[in-house]
Amino acid sequence: MAATKEPKLTMLERIEDFIFDEELWISVGVHALKILFIIVLAAVVVRVGKVVIRRVFGIKLKGPLRKDARREQTLLRLLENVLSYVVYFSAIIAVLSEFTIDLKGILAGAGVLGLAVGFGAQSLVKDVISGFFIIFEDQFSVGDHVKIGTAEGEVEEIGLRTTKIKSFTGELTILPNGSIAQVVNYSVKNSLAIVDVTIPFELGIEKVEKLITAYLTEMAKNDEDLIAAPRLVGAHDFTDTAVIERILAETKPMRQYEVTRKISIGLKQYLEHQGVEIPYPTLVTKLNEA
Repeated sequence: MAATKEPKLTMLERIEDFIFDEELWISVGVHALKILFIIVLAAVVVRVGKVVIRRVFGIKLKGPLRKDARREQTLLRLLENVLSYVVYFSAIIAVLSEFTIDLKGILAGAGVLGLAVGFGAQSLVKDVISGFFIIFEDQFSVGDHVKIGTAEGEVEEIGLRTTKIKSFTGELTILPNGSIAQVVNYSVKNSLAIVDVTIPFELGIEKVEKLITAYLTEMAKNDEDLIAAPRLVGAHDFTDTAVIERILAETKPMRQYEVTRKISIGLKQYLEHQGVEIPYPTLVTKLNEA
């Protein structure tokens, strides 16, 4: 007895079977819900993580040094970006797994590609890693006055790959972070202003020293750049006609030049007001009479 042949389905019947396939739509709905859950969970984790990071940076740490606001913002943005990259990358991997895509092959290919890029751009990888640790370890920050090799000036920008330093005269030096081996940061610790005052012997050393001490004590009350009252160290050197007295003043970072200028000008005006004239070199021109 010949077997009966099943009737072939028409295109319309196939479409109807596809549309009304209950198991298919249940499977699609489950996968869609899982993908939606993964996306929502990733967004929530990123948002909550950023809030936590900002709360942590909002806590004012007690210590002898106050953190610069720009330094905090740099590290804050860096951590937020790292959090977003890690969470969203994990979410993409989870979503791809819902489509039954072979992740092992993709990850293996990415690993080989990353290895090739690593060998071809070792200096770039070194710069990025060094830049991350410069920011994370707070070695220096935007606005700090630093000296790196032959470059000295104010840090204008810190990136993961390069650091930009603007000198006092306006030149901009761009340094790869991987080449930074030694940094002198002048903005972390307090600075020291040094002022030398020449006092002729005939003015009376003890009298002038008392006047200088009185001026320095009064000056410290109104100058915000000073950490403590400047102190008169005493005789630092001698000449044939005078003694050179040295004044030391502890100042806020990189404010020593301004304090030095204020002490020099203010002290001269104060001594003149007290009737003490500090002599200065003069040039006398003598004309021969015909």
